[in-house]
Amino acid sequence: MKKQDYFFILGIILLFLPFFVSDLVFIGYDSFNKDHAMISSFLKFAVLATLGEVIGLRIRKGVYNEPGFGILPRAIVWGFLGLTIKLAFVVFASGVPVFLQSLGFENATAVLKSDFTYAKLLVAFAISSVMNIMYAPVMMTFHKITDHHIIKHGGGLNIFTKKLDMAEGFRAIDWKVQWSFVFRKTIPFFWIPAHTITFLLPSDYQVLFAAVLGIVLGLILAYAAIKPRS
Repeated sequence: MKKQDYFFILGIILLFLPFFVSDLVFIGYDSFNKDHAMISSFLKFAVLATLGEVIGLRIRKGVYNEPGFGILPRAIVWGFLGLTIKLAFVVFASGVPVFLQSLGFENATAVLKSDFTYAKLLVAFAISSVMNIMYAPVMMTFHKITDHHIIKHGGGLNIFTKKLDMAEGFRAIDWKVQWSFVFRKTIPFFWIPAHTITFLLPSDYQVLFAAVLGIVLGLILAYAAIKPRS
């Protein structure tokens, strides 16, 4: 490892250490998370998902930042994506159990709030599957388009004053990688199982777990950006 890696690791430790050593800090975080769920989601994804992309850049290019990468614009975009992720969690966790009940799965909503059972596992799996099939491809594709927009305009905050060219963004996506890797492999083999675990957790821990997965999401999308075509 290089000196920059030690400084980076130290920075990460200093960022998260207070939550583990101070009950006051953790209680404050927990209270803020409950009272301001959407703001909390914005901040967590802005920090953690961007952190994943920064680590991805280090893996593929040996640096944590470079001209045009746009850490701050990426963080802001991830923050807004975090709002949609939180929205998706609420909508699908509420709607899918109701749909299951319409199919004859009695008390699906109540099962989700109970202690662990195989029935609860099935409901959590159903929520995760529907959410990742219907929502995840849209979010991941939009993220690729915003990535292109950030790089195209030099990674500065001025990207938010520029028109987002959706057609150009769609054309810039490597659809072979997007389909064969991001959609066809990561969704069924990683995201559906990972979010099944998420929906098995108590609601207070779901957002935290999802935020940690934000690091993984940043890494996966960064890897997909450099994955060679087969």
